[in-house]
Amino acid sequence: MSPDGYTLDIAYTDRPHYAENQLDLIFDYQSNIKAYPKFQQYLRHYQPKLLAIWGKNDPSFIFPGAQAFTHDDPNATVQSVDSGHFALESHASTIAAAILTHFA
Repeated sequence: MSPDGYTLDIAYTDRPHYAENQLDLIFDYQSNIKAYPKFQQYLRHYQPKLLAIWGKNDPSFIFPGAQAFTHDDPNATVQSVDSGHFALESHASTIAAAILTHFA
């Protein structure tokens, strides 16, 4: 795995107010959750072609959350990769190939 991602993340931790900004971001996630009914209505109404590729070991956004897309959009395709939260760091080529295949 390339060290670019985590090297950049480490560099960001040296920025002023980093911890406070992260806490603000985490706290603000509640506004995202409040918007879920709008997202779900959009999926039910428009049923777009949707591909969700998830790290099956992600402790923050668990795989059943990805599978929930299929409840609102029967066109949704949900796949997992053997990774955690940063699936693109370790599975970029797999994910890119799936995108190209799914939206071809």
